[in-house]
Amino acid sequence: MKKILIAFFTCVTIAAQAQELYVSSDPASNVPAKSLGMRLTNKFFKMEHDGRNAFRFEPELMYGINRQLMVRVTGYMSNAMQQSTRFEGGSVYAKYRFLSQDEPHSHFRMAAYVKGSVIDNPFVPAADGQHNELNFANDELDLEGNASGVSGGIIATKLVHKLAVSGTLGYNRFTNNIKNNLTDNFSRNMMNYSLSFGYLTLPVTYKSYEQTNMNLYVEFLGKANVDNGVKGNYVDIAPAVQFIFNSTTRLDLSYRWELAGNMVRNMPNSFTVRMEHNIFNAFKHK
Repeated sequence: MKKILIAFFTCVTIAAQAQELYVSSDPASNVPAKSLGMRLTNKFFKMEHDGRNAFRFEPELMYGINRQLMVRVTGYMSNAMQQSTRFEGGSVYAKYRFLSQDEPHSHFRMAAYVKGSVIDNPFVPAADGQHNELNFANDELDLEGNASGVSGGIIATKLVHKLAVSGTLGYNRFTNNIKNNLTDNFSRNMMNYSLSFGYLTLPVTYKSYEQTNMNLYVEFLGKANVDNGVKGNYVDIAPAVQFIFNSTTRLDLSYRWELAGNMVRNMPNSFTVRMEHNIFNAFKHK
């Protein structure tokens, strides 16, 4: 009975905060304690250099250690940087929620995160005029299958009734990949920032955790190189629609494109499809 009650109230909590389950960024809230989440994400994009359609597949496992701390492990597989589909590497992400202010129908939360990636891909900057067999040129680095390195930052999320607003400010430090060294044409240091909005549209009236939720999102995502002599910045917009079934399974659909910027990017536009399933109270509470 105790496990059933814990699972029920966890589902209710997830349903009540569904509008902050952003697609392209993370909120300050965590995966519920002792719960296990499984994600399958596929990003589709057109390569700017040759018009080739490519993808990046990202399987993920998430675990809520306690109310304040969660971890996530991600793998990356793609045909973007090479001629054929191959495993690119992986990353580990941890988030610690250090502030929670809860009120009826609203809350404010802040969290700190850190992420590390180990990637096996080539570096071919646009600035040096060199190209590989795919005529690939790119000045954008990221930790999602493109480059090795670490990042960390702060997240703040405010929920009021059906609207959730979240902002992120982070720092990225890129390093050599497994078989390729990072050249001076790239900026080893980069700032990232985001501003995300989520709105719960369905159900109009909440009656049961078994009701299907529909959330609408719009996210603004930006990066800026900060090394001297290496210019480049951009701001993207990523609207999304999300469906949550039985408060345990979600489907995300999102399209992202560049609003403004001067960074040479080979994949500025992308379409994301994600399936996620959560097992609440997967491990016994002590």
